[in-house]
Amino acid sequence: MEKHSEMNDTAGKTVSIKELAAYQDHSVASREIIKKPAGTVTVFAFDKGEGLSEHTAPFDALVQVLEGTALVSIDAQPHTVREGEMIIMPAGRPHALKAQTRFKMLLVMVK
Repeated sequence: MEKHSEMNDTAGKTVSIKELAAYQDHSVASREIIKKPAGTVTVFAFDKGEGLSEHTAPFDALVQVLEGTALVSIDAQPHTVREGEMIIMPAGRPHALKAQTRFKMLLVMVK
């Protein structure tokens, strides 16, 4: 039987995704929901102007914006992503995120 850790405290419960990560002034907050060999699911809350600098990842990543607006660049191409929208950041391609407003996102990494 699999051992459950604190990140699985939402298992079997109905929860509001937006409430899983709270905004913090001048920072980025996150909460990992699922961590498995096949991938991860994490909720992030970005204060306005905060972001993640350009980097690459060995896995495809799906970003779904839960509230607010973010600028997501992939291969130096900017994309404005708003509440209710999603974008896929392909594996091995440089990408970055910056909060245009306070925003929350669900990040799904698939290995």
